[in-house]
Amino acid sequence: MSKIDVQPVIMAGGSGTRLWPLSRAGYPKQFLILSGNSSLFQQAADRLATLGAEDITVAAPLVVGNEEHRFMVLDQLREQRLTPGAVLLEPVGRNTAPAITLAALQALQAGSDPVLVVTPADQTVTDPDAFTTALQDAIRQASEGAIVILGITPDRPETGYGYIRSQAEGTGLRVEAFVEKPDAATAQRYLDEGAYYWNSGMFVLRASTWLKALQRFRPDIETATRAAFDARATDGAFVRPAKDGFAQVPSESIDYAVMERCPGSEFPLRMVPLDAGWNDLGAWEAVWQVAPKDDAGNASRGDAIITDSRNTLVHATSRLVSAVGLDNIVVVETPDAVLVADRSKSQDVKKIVNQLTASQRGEQNLHRKVHRPWGWYDSIDMGERFQVKRIMVKPGASLSLQMHHHRAEHWIVVSGTAEVVNGEKTILLTENQSTYIPLGQVHRLSNPGKVQLEIIEVQSGSYLGEDDIVRYQDTYGRN
Repeated sequence: MSKIDVQPVIMAGGSGTRLWPLSRAGYPKQFLILSGNSSLFQQAADRLATLGAEDITVAAPLVVGNEEHRFMVLDQLREQRLTPGAVLLEPVGRNTAPAITLAALQALQAGSDPVLVVTPADQTVTDPDAFTTALQDAIRQASEGAIVILGITPDRPETGYGYIRSQAEGTGLRVEAFVEKPDAATAQRYLDEGAYYWNSGMFVLRASTWLKALQRFRPDIETATRAAFDARATDGAFVRPAKDGFAQVPSESIDYAVMERCPGSEFPLRMVPLDAGWNDLGAWEAVWQVAPKDDAGNASRGDAIITDSRNTLVHATSRLVSAVGLDNIVVVETPDAVLVADRSKSQDVKKIVNQLTASQRGEQNLHRKVHRPWGWYDSIDMGERFQVKRIMVKPGASLSLQMHHHRAEHWIVVSGTAEVVNGEKTILLTENQSTYIPLGQVHRLSNPGKVQLEIIEVQSGSYLGEDDIVRYQDTYGRN
């Protein structure tokens, strides 16, 4: 029996603006734990790892994301004991058609023509066995040259999703057309007719088939993306297409570039139904739908107390949040921002993000706790001319060798061991010991131990912004 080579592809470049304030540009929803005990990205990677069968061989996943999130990808895969085949870093966002093109070109480097299983990184599935069965069916069809899309069996007249209209053909289903998001009456008709499915955004096809279809329908995207890929740089697991070249690639989705043009063309477009408890968690309404609820339909995560309320979601991250007398409301608390919204308006949270962006407010991009490749820092207090941070450094990790023009720093070790470069001196500090870094002094903080290092940093000076860093050496290639 000949084996079908499968290349999983995880699209991890989204920003998740409708799930603000938990999801932010610097730490978007795919890396958050919103359902279950692992992040949406980790769940996607775990599901794809189960696709192997007697006739199917599954490679390590390719991840397509952006430069800012590259270490989150590696860290979260490492937690699942998974190693990526490569992490393709988009220098600028160009939507999903160029992203899958990068993955197809990378997949072909190994010399075979694998079946790509392309999935977004921000979905949930409650029936993994049904998911695996449906994907294996799609893989076998795609290995024979078909382009296969996973269609979600609808269980309600949903107006927030695009639909696929299907037609029976042989023992399977042929895609007749893609349909835009309907109004409520039309969505009910789709549900009643039974020939319509939600568009999951999951596609299965050979790498060469995608490139041929793209060359047929959007040769401009294929040519520009290939040129940027051919000029790529490689750094360990990271593959970086040429920035200037990729910036010239037209921005377009998979659907608009290829899929919606396939019906009636030389490219057979088929659909496999998926009934596996799927949800794309695109907004807080969807998070409420998949969450466990009490008898009144209330759902909560974190330290929350809900009373005399119905169909309400409370998500608390850093303190007690209590709700009384609410009906169909979403409350999301983070250390630096709180959202209160009608559940039916949860899609409109992106309007808040747009206002934050227009006002150049930091709450759109970063949390108070900011993750870095070496660990994280949490800005726990600040005022005029001072800032206090709690800093965690991973075992064996190190911050850059750096200097500040406008601030001095005091470091106090809370736990673990710190190796400190302070000017010409290198010293070791342990719990309750401290040091002072004068303004303008070259310095570095490292963790030489096998347990996490935590320190309290007190900054003082005329300017305390993160851009007041002059880096001389950096393990992670940052400027």
